[in-house]
Amino acid sequence: MFNFLKKKLNDLLKKTEKEIEEKSEEQVKKEELEKERKISVEISKEIKGDVEKLKKEQEKKAEEIKKEIEEKKPEKKEEIKKEEEPGGKSFFSKLKQVFVKTEINDKDFDKFFNDLEMILIENNIALEVIDSLREKLKKELLNKEIPKNKVEEEIKKALKNSVLDLLIEPFNLEDKISEKLKEKKPYVIVFFGINGSGKTTTISKLAYMLKKKYSLILAAADTFRAASIEQLEKHSEKLGVPVIKSRYGADPASVIFDAIAHAKAKGIDIVLADTAGRMHTKSDLLREMEKIVRVSKPDLKVFVAESTTGNDAIEQAKAFNDAIGIDALILSKADVDERGGAMISSSFVTGKPILFLGTGQEYKDLEVFDKKKILDKLFG
Repeated sequence: MFNFLKKKLNDLLKKTEKEIEEKSEEQVKKEELEKERKISVEISKEIKGDVEKLKKEQEKKAEEIKKEIEEKKPEKKEEIKKEEEPGGKSFFSKLKQVFVKTEINDKDFDKFFNDLEMILIENNIALEVIDSLREKLKKELLNKEIPKNKVEEEIKKALKNSVLDLLIEPFNLEDKISEKLKEKKPYVIVFFGINGSGKTTTISKLAYMLKKKYSLILAAADTFRAASIEQLEKHSEKLGVPVIKSRYGADPASVIFDAIAHAKAKGIDIVLADTAGRMHTKSDLLREMEKIVRVSKPDLKVFVAESTTGNDAIEQAKAFNDAIGIDALILSKADVDERGGAMISSSFVTGKPILFLGTGQEYKDLEVFDKKKILDKLFG
């Protein structure tokens, strides 16, 4: 997971640190020379002032001696007080502490972010996400003094914090289900997504997870795709979970309605409803989804996307959210996602949390989405 993106980011951070270090060393030399010049001028002024003062004092004493001689007074032996050396501190003691920090200015930041932007685009990160990252990183890095040997570490930390802010903290699904069941049964979850996204398999994985604590029923409301009903039936047999179905071409909203009625009659806790895989560009099919939502009034609308499709998954999530207002996402095939664009972007562009990640082919391979764990994989 994230191998391609992780390598690109590490390379960029090392390159940026080297460039800023080189810039810092040159800047330090210039600043030290300028400081030396200024201090030299100050010391010269001090020395000149002290010399003038000494000269005036000597002239005054000479006048006094001359006056004494003229008046033929006994010559007095005067102790000549040794003058203190002009200037209090030495040249080098006036130098300030060696400049050991660097400051990332606008030019440094723009150069770094331009390189970062190319990496993010290459890894299917949405433009809205990139714009948000730019603003967050600017606040964290711009005009901030950083120890020269910690440039990479500080930029990495700032980038990590910025990505963390982009990801929405997922809610606990079991807590939501248990809360609803205190008042009313069943808890209805309807799943949406396009063909090939792993939607039916994801439903089966979630059923495997939830059946340990709740009673379940499946609704085969994908009455469009060939063999979809048989596929869900096969999973239901393996899991020992009943399924409500109809014929192909039947109204999917009515199938879900029947499943909910059956669950109410039998006191079943949860209904998991599969729907037909739809292309997000097909307006008539999107309207059909609106009908499903209107009729079934689900407690949770989940969009399932294939993580590896990158920008396509992001655009699909946006289109489905605009059409039916999804509540959460599940990303399938996250274990083979080298770029991570959908994972980082889909939650941000929809404003909805990612609940789970599909990480394999087995029923047990459904992982609760953990923001910090994801960041550790990306930046660790």
